Amino acid sequence: MPDPTIITWVLIIFRLITCCPLLYAQLIMIRKPHSEKAKELLIGKGEDWRDNSHFKSQQSLARTDWIIFTPIFIGGMIGIIFAENWGYILYALAGAIQLYINAFLWFFEKEYVYPAIGPAAYYTYYWGNFIYWGLAVVVYSTLRQTVLNSK
Repeated sequence: MPDPTIITWVLIIFRLITCCPLLYAQLIMIRKPHSEKAKELLIGKGEDWRDNSHFKSQQSLARTDWIIFTPIFIGGMIGIIFAENWGYILYALAGAIQLYINAFLWFFEKEYVYPAIGPAAYYTYYWGNFIYWGLAVVVYSTLRQTVLNSK
């Protein structure tokens, strides 16, 4: 099996840099859901949850990310670092999860988040980076898997 490429490392490092703060905030949300720290990390600006549904959705997304996304993402990274086929499959799955949920959130949260932060932040950092990374990982992992299997 060929070693990981520079693209592999860029995708891994980019996701670690952008995802670790979110996973930290979600861990706080899981451990201390009603704390001020959880609100500040996930909402910011001293604001409160819009309603109980907003709170419940954030809590559910935090748990789901830690139960489903994080193990798949970490497993995929490990597999890719060792140039294993299953690593690329798990990594593509992690990308597909990010693409799906964040495309949903891109539309679902637009009414509340977009006016507060503006288009540049909204379409790049807030939701965009998750969508772009998910798409890039699905495409890259699929192409890499095709190359690895054709040899």
